[in-house]
Amino acid sequence: MLNNEPKIGLVTVLYNSIEVLEDFFQSLAKQSYKNFILYVIDNSPNDDVINEAMRLSNKLNINSIFINNNANLGVAKGNNQGIQESLKNDCDYVLLLNNDIEFGENTLKDLVEYTVTNDESIIVPKIHYHNTNKIWTAGGHISKLKGTTPHRGDLEVDIGQYENIEEINYAPTCFMLLDKKVFEKVGLMDEKYFVYYDDSDFLYRSNKLGFKIVYFPKAVVGHKVSVSTGGSESLFFIYYVTRNRIYFIRKNLPFIYKLISLPYFFLTRMVKYKSYNQEQRKTLIKAIKDSFKM
Repeated sequence: MLNNEPKIGLVTVLYNSIEVLEDFFQSLAKQSYKNFILYVIDNSPNDDVINEAMRLSNKLNINSIFINNNANLGVAKGNNQGIQESLKNDCDYVLLLNNDIEFGENTLKDLVEYTVTNDESIIVPKIHYHNTNKIWTAGGHISKLKGTTPHRGDLEVDIGQYENIEEINYAPTCFMLLDKKVFEKVGLMDEKYFVYYDDSDFLYRSNKLGFKIVYFPKAVVGHKVSVSTGGSESLFFIYYVTRNRIYFIRKNLPFIYKLISLPYFFLTRMVKYKSYNQEQRKTLIKAIKDSFKM
């Protein structure tokens, strides 16, 4: 046990999906680690979701602060708002977490204890698909050759193949605990991304400054993989993933990797283009054009 429990700022961004909130708040209420403040940033088009979050927070006695944007300002902007509030309120660590997740009562305690005891800067758990023994991510890596950030173990049945605590260079910010010094040195999320690749960009910059991510499989989180953006064939997904992947490559990767990753990307998009309908094709072309204006 820790002699002094550091103060944690938990940051979650809402966008519709009211149905996931009950389980999320129940997970927070049962945590054995209590020294945290929840910062709820609402990007939803109406007040239904934030009102439900407020109701659950009061019902379950969760120490919460709410910010209602009254518009979808993007995940990157929402996370930044919560991070800034956490730092302003002297939180020692910030936990970025989705609200379409469930986790056990000692998850936060285990992560914090390992982080503090070993003086780590960034730590992530293993994440399962909700209510299954299938892995969503056991960490991941940044591929400079492709300009992607693939998850390790995705869709594999968990038979203990990823049980070692180890350093990785990427993980999604679905559940990520960060020392405040990371933000002091790296800065905040790049809000140009709006959604998708904002975490890739942030962690690429963190890696360059010497921050490693610890994969800590003792902690396991269940993720109700979000469908709020309409899936991988939706116009929303096609636009932002296309635009942001090109932006990520152009902004961050060394020239030699740009020469490999950009042609690779365009070749794969040509294949996709043939399978798309007219609206999807228009969206793809617009995304490519827009990426070079960022």
